[in-house]
Amino acid sequence: MSISPVRRREYEVRLPPLPELRLERELPLGQRLWQQGWLRKSLILLVLALIWELAARYQGNDLLLPGFLQTASAFVEGLGSGELPQKIAISLAVLLKGYVIGIGLAFVLTTLAVSTQFGRDLLGTLTSMFNPLPAIALLPLALLWFGLGENSLIFVLVHSVLWALTLNTYSGFLGVSDTLRMAGRNYGLKGLRFVLLILVPAALPSILAGLKIGWAFAWRTLIAAELVFGASSGKGGLGWYIFQNRNELYTDKVFAGLAAVILIGLLVENLVFASLERVTVKRWGMQR
Repeated sequence: MSISPVRRREYEVRLPPLPELRLERELPLGQRLWQQGWLRKSLILLVLALIWELAARYQGNDLLLPGFLQTASAFVEGLGSGELPQKIAISLAVLLKGYVIGIGLAFVLTTLAVSTQFGRDLLGTLTSMFNPLPAIALLPLALLWFGLGENSLIFVLVHSVLWALTLNTYSGFLGVSDTLRMAGRNYGLKGLRFVLLILVPAALPSILAGLKIGWAFAWRTLIAAELVFGASSGKGGLGWYIFQNRNELYTDKVFAGLAAVILIGLLVENLVFASLERVTVKRWGMQR
């Protein structure tokens, strides 16, 4: 004897209409604008420029502190004459070479460290020795080894990029969960394929942080090195531009060169790295 469930007759419940609801009014224009990050940052920059201009006028000595408007005029003049873009191009070309070489060496070291015990010992020893060493302190040695040329700058740039990126990347690799590691092993991934397909995507937030830190270290190291290298060889990029105008007492051009350094840093941070984070770790839900 089988017992079948009792079938209940289908029916439709007619719900009473909802009373009229008052929709919330749209946020005021001021609040909507304030939610835009680019607008808040622009406002901060405007406030800083205003403070700078007021301080310069209060100080009253253009040789010591030119105002914001005077610096902006020198900056526009440098762009118009083509001198400033030429110096920026020289600096960025050298920086890109050292940055790419540093990234390649960091990837080799971290891959070796996660693959073998010898690699871990090598990475730990090298980072303990060279990470505390300022890159600019190696410039005299680089000039002795490579002479007055681009190779000396590339040498110190690689040093400034390598250790920050290596430590962040290796720390990210160590933070990869055992679940992801076992999933990669189950698919038969080993060696370089395991690093590229499992460890790198999982550790991408730490890798991007290392790339940003390495970029900042390399950029300021390059400007500082060009102050010495440019003075020795009679040519160079933004650092030489700043040094030369300081010797000729064109303080407004010195500030224009510093402004170019700052603007390039802001552009790289907010366009390159922010876009890279938006299409990778933020899109994948790995970062807010």
